[in-house]
Amino acid sequence: KEVMEAFLQGYGDDIDAVYAHNDDMAIGAIKAIEDYGLKPGHDIKIVSIDGARIAFEAMLAGKLNATIECNPLLGPGFFDLALKVVNNEEVPKWIKSDEDIFLPHEAAEIMPVREY
Repeated sequence: KEVMEAFLQGYGDDIDAVYAHNDDMAIGAIKAIEDYGLKPGHDIKIVSIDGARIAFEAMLAGKLNATIECNPLLGPGFFDLALKVVNNEEVPKWIKSDEDIFLPHEAAEIMPVREY
């Protein structure tokens, strides 16, 4: 929030978009934009990374324009893969991760089935 407040003080209405590298940062930016008197998601477009529930809530409220998933559920699978490597077991050369881009028009449908 503090960083966005500083950007708004320095650049004000010249800001068109915000990229936040996680959803929590996006929520802070949203609060700062609202405090400044602008409408997040409209006056300033906002995209974040994570795909957490708070991002879906912000999209449903019209304050976030997109979230790009960085799936935390990849960790357990990669841990199992590391154990296989340590134990000299065969591992695939390629492992596809299930991640996606989410937009406001699909937030209401997807949010109830999110695991995080």
